[in-house]
Formats: sequence, structure tokens, C-alpha cells
Amino acid sequence: MPDALAVRLARADRRSDATNGNGLGQCGRVLDVLPRMWPVAAATRQRDVGDALGAAWLRADPAYVRPDINGARLLAHGPALSLTADDVNAFLPALRPLFGDTGFALDAPEPSRWYVRLPTGAKLPTFVSPDVALGDDVFDHLPGADAATGGEGRRWRALLSEAQVVLHNHPRNAERVAAGLPPVNSLWFWGAGILPGAVSSQYQRIATDDEALAAMAMLAGVEVSPLPPVWPTVSSSDATSRTAGAAALFDLRHVRDLAALERDWLAPLHADVQARRLHRATLDFNDGQAFVLAPGQRWRFWRRALESLDA
Repeated sequence: MPDALAVRLARADRRSDATNGNGLGQCGRVLDVLPRMWPVAAATRQRDVGDALGAAWLRADPAYVRPDINGARLLAHGPALSLTADDVNAFLPALRPLFGDTGFALDAPEPSRWYVRLPTGAKLPTFVSPDVALGDDVFDHLPGADAATGGEGRRWRALLSEAQVVLHNHPRNAERVAAGLPPVNSLWFWGAGILPGAVSSQYQRIATDDEALAAMAMLAGVEVSPLPPVWPTVSSSDATSRTAGAAALFDLRHVRDLAALERDWLAPLHADVQARRLHRATLDFNDGQAFVLAPGQRWRFWRRALESLDA
């Protein structure tokens, strides 16, 4: 990690979340969801259309899977496929009869987000988020791959296979490939559930590019905005209001470049803390470790720089 960051973290107050976000991991530390689940499909459906209440929902997002010598890998899904309304109007009429035969309705209010409407009591297998499976062999992440849901898993795997055949043979994919775009040759089922009974948060504002977190946060009444490109430095004019208790969260999970993270976010954030324009800032990591930055920590010069986050 950058030297300045290693020193800063060593001087920060460190804590650990033993509850793992009430079973929901990092997102469970941001939002308190009752019952304890993460029904992405219902939340994003409510955000997209507003009709999620009274049904269970499952995302059936468009996906690109490429066979290789060891199986088949998920290479892209949803927004990464750059689908248009014309793509949706081409693919969905061919797929809807498959879902209709099982008693389910398929629609796509947004080109990158496709939905299956289910009865509220539908028995479903385990589904895996596409972000978890991206780059992996899809056979390790098929519906019900944990073998605990028996026939339900087989049912959804059979439906997926039929959908893949339809998509593979669809002429729209030839047009996409000719235009330099990846084909849509599979679907990815994930995010099943109903709207939660209650969602709350300690944060008043959340800046994120993650559609699932944004949709769930909106259920909690949180002000949601896209993540800015850099830390929005606190000016002296709004320092008082910012430090008065309006907690904000900036979702940096997708910022992978450590140098850019330090330059654009952590260094200017730390400067605001040390100048007392902020009372404190907490860096919350996926594994439950957290580092709390506060004014005056620069005087802890006896603490040696961290060699790693595990140190």
C-alpha cells in the first residue's frame, strides 16, 4: 500500500465487527434490513417500476458466457453488455413463452435489468450474485449448485438451458457480434426475494455506483447519489453542517487502484479530518476491519507503519 496510507492506518483507531453485519456482511453494516436478507431484485424493481409489493422477484439479467476447455465462464452481464431497447424488444418475445410455460412473467423495464415475477411463497434454490461469479466457471454457480434445494435447482437449471438455446440461435446476436458487441447467450438468475419489511440506516446520504446498494438505501429513505470522481473536500462554509451529525457514506468498493484511492480520496479526506472540518472518518473494509481517522492522530508517531491490513 502507499507509504502515506500505511502510516495513516497505523495511527488510526482500529476496530472489528464480530457480527459480520448481522449475516449480510459489509452491506449489513450500512443498512439494517428486516428480515435478514438482501432481496436485490425486489429492491431494484421497486426503484425501476414501483410495483414490487405483493410478489416475489428474481433478476434474470442478460449475460455473456464463453465456453473454454475447462467449462464456460461468465465474462459480462447487465450494464457491461451495452444493451438497448431494441435488443430487449428482440430478445424478450422469444424468451417469454419459456417462462410463461412455468407460470412466471418475464419483463425488462431497463435494458440491463430483467425480472421474473414469482408468487410470494415460491420455493427457490440458492442463487449467486453475478459479481461473485464473474470470470468463474458458471457450473460452479448454477442455481441450486449447493445441492440443498434438490428439484427446485434442477427446475431452474433446465429453464436456463432452454433460454440459452433460444438466445444462441437468435439472429439479434449475429447483429451484435457484427457491430463489435458481445452476444447475449445466457441469463443470470439472482437476487430473489420480496420487499423487506423494514430498512433503516445510520447514514443520511450514500454515494454509490452499486445499483443494489442504491435501491436498498432508497427503501430506507436515504438520500442516494452517484459516487463522485474524487473526495468532495469540505469547505469552511459547510464544515459546521457536515460535522453536526449528517453521516454520509461513500462506496469505494469498486476503486481498485490503490494509488488513485490514496490521491483522490484518502489523502484529501484525511486533510479534512486533521483540519477539523470533519469530526472523524471511518474506513470500513469488507472483512469487518475498520480504521477510524480522527484529529490529533498524527502525533502517534511511535506507531510503526502497517505492512499489510492483517498486521
